[in-house]
Amino acid sequence: MRKTILVNALNTVFLVGLSLASQHTLAQSNMAEMSGNEMQAQGGDAPQNARDPHAYSAGTTLTQGPYALEGGERLTLADEHRFYALLGDRFEYNEQTDAAVFDLQAWYGTTFNRLVIKSEGDISDGKLEENQTDILWGHAISAYWDAQLGIRSDYAKDGKNRQWLAVGLQGLAPYWFELDMTAYLGEKGNSAFTLEAEYELLLTQKLIVQPRAEITLYGKDDEENELGSGLSSSAIGLRLRYEFTRQFAPYVGVEWKNSYGQTADYARLRGERSNQTEFVTGVKFWF
Repeated sequence: MRKTILVNALNTVFLVGLSLASQHTLAQSNMAEMSGNEMQAQGGDAPQNARDPHAYSAGTTLTQGPYALEGGERLTLADEHRFYALLGDRFEYNEQTDAAVFDLQAWYGTTFNRLVIKSEGDISDGKLEENQTDILWGHAISAYWDAQLGIRSDYAKDGKNRQWLAVGLQGLAPYWFELDMTAYLGEKGNSAFTLEAEYELLLTQKLIVQPRAEITLYGKDDEENELGSGLSSSAIGLRLRYEFTRQFAPYVGVEWKNSYGQTADYARLRGERSNQTEFVTGVKFWF
């Protein structure tokens, strides 16, 4: 019995080995035959029964047909088109100060280079109380960040107007924080730095909570505009908006404002508090 099993096993191994050997010999023979002949690379002329690539274009090409480009024109890639946009990030009424606040940004240009205009300020009794306007050239330095260079002009109804050279970064940080940071160099050695951060938390597809924070620093005291050096002011806000469309979204919110150092002292001399809680209603829009 054992002898029979051993014989059958040996026969099986012999047959498998013979099969593998024959396959190896056949493969070597095929390789030798291919090496002896000229090997043709892929490509060359298409077979006679190949489909005509222009069979369904009715003869239309880039240079012929109703859509031909004339005068040496070429197709324009997406990053070469010029676009424009106007964003009203804040357009709100402050009940405590009985004033309207606006924060607008507009741009025109391509994906990589564009003209950017930022403007924010306060309006009270129908008159502009103060305003800050930046005119910048923005250049994309990565997928999510733009470097910006330009000038800033400040208007103060009860103070002195200022002009600044502006250098900044604007973009989207990890975890979807929108950041806008700018350093300024002004007259007589004045300097400043502002940082704004925003985040959007979707409660539903239309109901959105937006935390927002802003800080401002100055390099030296500015007595004419009652601003102190160092950390001058901060604002932390929370706004709840409802997007009827992405272009139109009314909101309500609360904002906590604080002044520090010499800026807080100037506020107290005017009879104002150095920290305030303000309730706002407004609308966010863009087109």
